[in-house]
Amino acid sequence: MTRVHSSFATINSLKILFLTFYYPPDLCAGSFRAKSLVNAIQGMAGKDFQIEILTTMPNRYSSFLSHVREYEAVGGLIIRRIPLPSHQSGMVDQARAFLAFARGVLRETRGRKWDVVIATSSRLMTAALGAWIAKHSGSPLYLDIRDLFTNTMSDLLNGSPLWVLLSIFRKLESWALNSASRVNVVSSAFLDHVQAIAPQHKYRLFTNGIDDVFLDVDFSGKRRGYVGFPFGILLDDSGLKSLPLVLYAGNMGDGQGLHNVLPKAAKLLEGKARIRLIGDGGRRIELKRALSNASVSNVELLDPVPRSQLYAHYREADILFLHLNDHPAFLKVLPSKLFEYAAIGKPVLAGVAGYAADFIRQEIKGAEVFKPCDAEGMAKAFERLLVSQIPIDRAAFCAKYARKNIMRDMATDILALGTV
Repeated sequence: MTRVHSSFATINSLKILFLTFYYPPDLCAGSFRAKSLVNAIQGMAGKDFQIEILTTMPNRYSSFLSHVREYEAVGGLIIRRIPLPSHQSGMVDQARAFLAFARGVLRETRGRKWDVVIATSSRLMTAALGAWIAKHSGSPLYLDIRDLFTNTMSDLLNGSPLWVLLSIFRKLESWALNSASRVNVVSSAFLDHVQAIAPQHKYRLFTNGIDDVFLDVDFSGKRRGYVGFPFGILLDDSGLKSLPLVLYAGNMGDGQGLHNVLPKAAKLLEGKARIRLIGDGGRRIELKRALSNASVSNVELLDPVPRSQLYAHYREADILFLHLNDHPAFLKVLPSKLFEYAAIGKPVLAGVAGYAADFIRQEIKGAEVFKPCDAEGMAKAFERLLVSQIPIDRAAFCAKYARKNIMRDMATDILALGTV
């Protein structure tokens, strides 16, 4: 993890523009990361400091739309939320949504200048938009790269007539990286890719991390009558048998590939486990259809809930489940959900490969890994968790990856750029 130490005490008059497609109350990793970074910057700012956030009205899930104001201003913090057309998670809908965001951002930034422009981007276009604004305002650009968009699109567009778009995306990626003054990547597995494109940078590595709430809240829950270790068969208050609960909470898109593994895996785990899925996304309908076609009886499929309501589900869960599709691009990805799951302190069942699998084996005790989209492998990994007697002590992991500390160091790095 990169550590940067500041030579200044306070920042009194900086003006910062922060571009992020997602911001609370939207429910996603990018939203939570952006908020944590803003909090860290505010904590180090002087009285005349100003940070303006340009983001969207909540849109992450069509089934979860929170009503907030388009404009908010509190002290030195300004939030402008740009309305988007209604959309699902298809490629065309996402392109339309981003174009609406870009038009709004360009309208709000025309003719203005900042001491620093920040763009946090999992989808390349927010990074490119930040590069455009920084160039035309003469401002230094700080890029926070949360995903390798061109790698993902290379998989998704393979064999498609839209393959021609990939060369355009790669040119935009190169232009954005080479336009930046400083670049952070959330995973060390990204370094080979970005260094080949823009070797002049000394890349930062401020990873994803654990929000304070997952360090402060007790998620152990109150379960009764365990027979076996660590949970085996449960006896509820009436003495009836209750199967272990496997919980997934998050996006249900092509990247997660739940529709490719859960119908068959759930069938294999009937009589052994209950599975609860909470979320929405582009493949949710397909997942629901596949579960129905497989006549699965042990899966609940619930709509997204606010984070505060999710805690009760985490307390009830016995195993926390995570899965990525088997696309080659995901061999370098490290899901932010892993940090949340690890901090909760319960066994983790993860269908991942590559860097994520190595990270779990090295860093997260009480976790079992299986190959993506391998239903039999998932069932066997579940069985291994049932009989495991390894104590789950993740105190060192939580201390190492506390998001507050990571974002504090990242904020220091950003503010230092504004004083150059």
